[in-house]
Amino acid sequence: MPKNNKLKSVLIIGSGPIVIGQACEFDYSGTQAIRSLREEGIEVVLINSNPATIMTDPETADHVYLKPLTTKSIIEILEIHNVDAVLPTMGGQTALNLCIEADDKGIWKDYNVELIGVNIDAINITEDREQFRNLMSEIDVPMAPQATATSFLKGKEIAQEFGFPLCIRSSFTLGGAGAAIVHKEEDYDELLRRGLEISPIHEVMIDKAMMGWKEFELELLRDKNDNVVIICSIENFDPMGIHTGDSITVAPAMTLSDTTFQRMRDMAIKMMRSIGDFAGGCNVQFAVSPDEKEDIIAIEINPRVSRSSALASKATGYPIAKIASKLAIGYHLDELDNQITKTTSALFEPTLDYVIVKIPRWNFDKFEGSDRTLGLQMKAVGEVMGIGRSFQEALHKATQSLEIKRNGIGADGKGYKEYDKIISKLTHASWDRVFVIYDAIQMGISLSKIHEITKIDMWFLKQYEELYLLEKEISKYTIETLPKGLLLEAKQKGYGDRQIAHMMECLESQVYKKRQELDINRVYKLVDTCAAEFNAETPYYYSTFENNSIINGKSFADNESVVSDKKKVVVLGSGPNRIGQGIEFDYCCVHGVLAAREAGYETIMINCNPETVSTDFDISDKLYFEPIFWEHIYDIIQHEKPEGVIVQLGGQTALKLAEKLEKYGIKIIGTSFEALDLAEDRGRFSELLTELNIPFPQFGTATNADEALTIADELDFPILVRPSYVLGGQGMKIVINKDDLEKHVVDLHRKMPGNVLLLDHYLDGAIEAEADAICDADGNVYIIGIMEHIEPCGVHSGDSNATLPPFNLGEFVMQQIKDHTKKIARALKTVGLINIQFAVKDDMVYIIEANPRASRTVPFIAKAYQEPYVNYATKVMLGDKKVTDFNFNPRLDGYAIKQPVFSFNKFPNVNKNLGPEMKSTGESILFIDSLKDDQFYELYSRRKMYLSK
Repeated sequence: MPKNNKLKSVLIIGSGPIVIGQACEFDYSGTQAIRSLREEGIEVVLINSNPATIMTDPETADHVYLKPLTTKSIIEILEIHNVDAVLPTMGGQTALNLCIEADDKGIWKDYNVELIGVNIDAINITEDREQFRNLMSEIDVPMAPQATATSFLKGKEIAQEFGFPLCIRSSFTLGGAGAAIVHKEEDYDELLRRGLEISPIHEVMIDKAMMGWKEFELELLRDKNDNVVIICSIENFDPMGIHTGDSITVAPAMTLSDTTFQRMRDMAIKMMRSIGDFAGGCNVQFAVSPDEKEDIIAIEINPRVSRSSALASKATGYPIAKIASKLAIGYHLDELDNQITKTTSALFEPTLDYVIVKIPRWNFDKFEGSDRTLGLQMKAVGEVMGIGRSFQEALHKATQSLEIKRNGIGADGKGYKEYDKIISKLTHASWDRVFVIYDAIQMGISLSKIHEITKIDMWFLKQYEELYLLEKEISKYTIETLPKGLLLEAKQKGYGDRQIAHMMECLESQVYKKRQELDINRVYKLVDTCAAEFNAETPYYYSTFENNSIINGKSFADNESVVSDKKKVVVLGSGPNRIGQGIEFDYCCVHGVLAAREAGYETIMINCNPETVSTDFDISDKLYFEPIFWEHIYDIIQHEKPEGVIVQLGGQTALKLAEKLEKYGIKIIGTSFEALDLAEDRGRFSELLTELNIPFPQFGTATNADEALTIADELDFPILVRPSYVLGGQGMKIVINKDDLEKHVVDLHRKMPGNVLLLDHYLDGAIEAEADAICDADGNVYIIGIMEHIEPCGVHSGDSNATLPPFNLGEFVMQQIKDHTKKIARALKTVGLINIQFAVKDDMVYIIEANPRASRTVPFIAKAYQEPYVNYATKVMLGDKKVTDFNFNPRLDGYAIKQPVFSFNKFPNVNKNLGPEMKSTGESILFIDSLKDDQFYELYSRRKMYLSK
């Protein structure tokens, strides 16, 4: 059946600001869904309050509403647009909950809006755990013993009946909010009370905890004709008891027997068909007993695209959200093309001839005093994905992608060596357990002991043991005597050159040189959905190492990435989402790719984040799904030979590689490394400001506590202490006396050995402001926006409510900001974007810092003023255009406020005070007509409430 031609206009509900448990995977899915519907000539109306994402760009949908996600906003939109249907399955739990609320209030009925992609019954059945359990019982799908409690008393009765350990899960929440495993009776009352409070309907499901069982997920699609395809099987490396968003996951499933997999498939299809008559995507989770019987029980089913469906899309190359939205408007699977091969049907199930490993990325260092043990409540802020020909290679690539100063699994001198510490980290599931398993094997702890503690399947542990045995073998050789076979095996198992160098106590460059001599080079393979059975049309690659064949006397390895003779540019992505570097940099990278293409370049994207739009298979001309890790990047550059690399759009991740690129003679497009480095080097930057006659707070630099205390005598307290070359204000603190100062400096040097610390006199009571600008090689500067922070100086700019334009800065101050911005942009020879932060005290404007790169605020300004600033800046970087070539026409009535959003509810005992270290996970945009608006008044009255020193 072709599409429903009655649908002329569809409303898509986005997921709002990024919070822990609901991140940019929904912006990726939503963006894909919008593109998919517009291909069909359908008008798309979007509501989403997040300014940092590509999804809310004016050119993404026909009508974009940056409004709060409330039923009031929905009514306002439906009053303007004649919407035929709403697609609520692309915006995570937020969109589903809003859809249900609108249904309860009769809004869809009042405006004659049809629900597509799912139906209310399906949502209610899957969210109401009592209904879900009854349905599973009817269709004969086993579940863990469980019962529903809508009161404290009922919860106590259930615990008495089931005994411990128990799982408590709150109904209608996201990211496992309110969920907990309770091992002991004395902890039960408090966790039960919290679970009931967090659930919007004050209901919890209490299950018998299936500790040690293995956890699996299946991603499915179903059409109106009841055709079902299973896109991907995903195995959780961590057993039951850890939220899937905090679990390391592997695709395809590794340790499942074929007969059990078939049983699981049948069960998933039966479940999907039973929960309502709808067409779209679905995620089903199962637990499997770790014995020979492999009993299967259902955990839950989500009738929407999920965190895992973004991962499954990137893992298989099958664009789930794109196809799901086509199914929602009436197409059948057999009527749609596979988007990768273009010749097979979408009813063709993907086959993988590679392995993918996803590892979550946490930010516990931002939540001092937080419980770092992993459990049923999700705590990760992002994730990375590695693709390899084996589990070991994919695992190494994923760990190299995390950007936590590790070179991979082991062999980098950073493992734990204390027995008790290792046992403790294995027992209480720690965020770094993926590395600790290797440390345990290295120490001689038996696999059976590790399995007994962690319940991680023995197959995975044996893979680790093989890696350790290989390291031991290589360590017997020197770089001169290492046999080719062993070096090739190490590379095939994912070991980086740095790790191999560590094993033999030589230099990384020597290992690289040896590889070149022995002709052990990376080759690139296509992610093609069909194990190369059919030709793929989309250039989406991962790297691996192959045994070379000898053909006509020449060594040969099959490289599927064919290099064109077009002029090319590489855009370095921003890696995993984290606090301080979120989706706003992915927005910048996507715009950079599109602008470079418009300027006539072949665009090459390198990134490892499965949640984002930049790693969609058809955004750039070529996508390399690889770690932002020097060795991988250098090999791609050697292979592609681009004109240069754009580093200023990918946040600190890409910027940190500028020095290496410079050293290896690779052209950095836009601002030079020298200028980037000058802005980071506080001493040299201050000399520049002195030359320019621009004021800045008194400062000094220190490498130890004694130097810091000497500087403190000259500076006067309060003093702002900050490490150099960090992101999101990591390690920054305001100290008010010598004891505080010494303690903080010692602590920083323990965490960041060798880091130069900057000590600034803190301008107490100052107003903070910032400006973003575009500058070209001729020194033309255009200031795209000046923002004033509502909070005082001392709260990190990412945690401040930033107002555009400023509301309280006089003409004299504004002129100083404009003059300083232009002078600094020119003095740094900026080509592209620059962000400068200011402190204003007694009508004097001081410089806090300058970052000659894309900043967190650029997408916000672009949305507020409705101008594609990153597109312009990229063309300036490429030398394709000058600033004077653009006709700037910002449009904003009233004010726009960038409002930070926090995820403190995941860490109940953490200090919620704000300071120089950034803690927000996302942001929303608020438009107000005047400063008399109640919302502005409330923000302004609370501005000093959370400031911490």
